Amino acid sequence: MASGLLPQDVVVLAKLACYRGERPPMAQVASDLALSPSQVHASLKRLERSRLVDAHTGRPLLKAVEEFLIHGVKYVFPAQRGEATRGVPTAYAAPPLSDQIVADGELTPVWPDAEGSVRGVTLEPLHRAVPKAARQDPALYAILALIDALRDGRVRERQLAERELSERLRRLLRG
Repeated sequence: MASGLLPQDVVVLAKLACYRGERPPMAQVASDLALSPSQVHASLKRLERSRLVDAHTGRPLLKAVEEFLIHGVKYVFPAQRGEATRGVPTAYAAPPLSDQIVADGELTPVWPDAEGSVRGVTLEPLHRAVPKAARQDPALYAILALIDALRDGRVRERQLAERELSERLRRLLRG
């Protein structure tokens, strides 16, 4: 049976990493991500079939997660840019890369969001609930922004994002 990963599965995977190896109740994961429990359950099953999450412990598997996020996600879920809008900064315009990369006058990438404070160019989030979930969890925000830098960034941005994401995943998943 094919894993058939969906974009929201990447968001669930990132959130699982933020729990530092602990597996909270599915209802909490759903609430934290503004998803339904059935969406989270289906996502976890797909992540297990993809061998990104251990089926027995529910923990993300560091090496597989790192390899998938750094080398695979940009091909499976390529970035899609849109029109100018107000939103939440992402990719190189968000922490942790925003203090390392200076924008060269172009509109910065943002997730469209009515509560967003920055005008930029739309970079479609992996799921519509991403801006809300990111506002509630700075660690999740950083990981999702780094993933967007890998999906959409130029060479230097991708190199910085790869290094930063690897370090964060190792800290979170090794305890």
